[in-house]
Amino acid sequence: MSNEDTLDQIEVVDGDITKQRVDAIVNAANKTLLGGGGMDGAIHRAAGPELLAECRTLGGCATGQAKITQGYRLPAQWVIHTVGPVWRNGQHGEDDLLASCYRNSFALAEQHRLRTIAFPCISTGVYGFPMDRAARIAIRETRAHLRNSQSVVNVILVCFGAQAYEIHSRALREVFPRS
Repeated sequence: MSNEDTLDQIEVVDGDITKQRVDAIVNAANKTLLGGGGMDGAIHRAAGPELLAECRTLGGCATGQAKITQGYRLPAQWVIHTVGPVWRNGQHGEDDLLASCYRNSFALAEQHRLRTIAFPCISTGVYGFPMDRAARIAIRETRAHLRNSQSVVNVILVCFGAQAYEIHSRALREVFPRS
């Protein structure tokens, strides 16, 4: 696959992940998977109480891992829940754990033969992961996955706010310099 083909499969948007019309959205969840603040809470509210009920059956999720549920009242049929690392100065495997969030989320998408997936900016909110560093990891892992994907054909990186959008757009241009 050429660089241009992969680039055409990745989109950066400034928007609301709960409104994305894709096969699956990714939830940057906490370890309990029982909802929380920010985007995690917004996804739970938009999906309805059935999402919480299903999440209670999953037994939580370790950092870097991912689990999948139905999307219920969301436009997306599925929600892939992943637990990103809390930033602790970058010396505690945070980059590898964040990359693992993407790899494990993509693995679930492949298992369920999903074609379109939307990711938030994992770990960049209250978990404090530096946005520029997280954006480079997100794009690197997305590009690597798309090169060999059997089912995923489009990935949307959903940013919340102009600053996050600009940082992710810049990271996309760095990975695909001819674009």
